[in-house]
Amino acid sequence: MSKPLRLEDILINNVWDVDYEPHIKVDSEKCVNCDSKACINLCPAGCFTPLGSKIVFSYEGCLECGACRVICSNGAVYWNYPVSGKGIHYRFG
Repeated sequence: MSKPLRLEDILINNVWDVDYEPHIKVDSEKCVNCDSKACINLCPAGCFTPLGSKIVFSYEGCLECGACRVICSNGAVYWNYPVSGKGIHYRFG
């Protein structure tokens, strides 16, 4: 029986072509009043990091799943797909 793969083992095959312009922007001022900070726990890529009462977002490792825009009840996440050819390129295998 084979050992289940960890998320990190699966993601290592992917390639990111990071655009200099972020495709997701976070209004960290709106995050100050957020009690749950659900984006920190929900983001599978770990792009959200707490910093005091604010949240720091790094778009470079984004998996483009869109979960952050759905879970944010304060409307702090402005999400778009990256421009054509940029962002994550999934590699399976």
